[in-house]
Amino acid sequence: MAGTKVGGTKAAATNKAKHGKDFYARIGAKGGKIGRTGGFAANPELARIAGAKGGKISRRRKKDAGETAKAA
Repeated sequence: MAGTKVGGTKAAATNKAKHGKDFYARIGAKGGKIGRTGGFAANPELARIAGAKGGKISRRRKKDAGETAKAA
């Protein structure tokens, strides 16, 4: 791993010598081809269920009547 700009340039030259001049183009192309939309974008119903769980399960404790009167 390069720590400086000069080191990065040397590492890039080494990678190109070992793996070919199109090394960075090939690894860049892989990212676009392999990527798949997943998670909540693929399943809106799953997002709805997760959102409902997040709304129900609060980490805050319930305020009693005395605390709300003090705040007002």
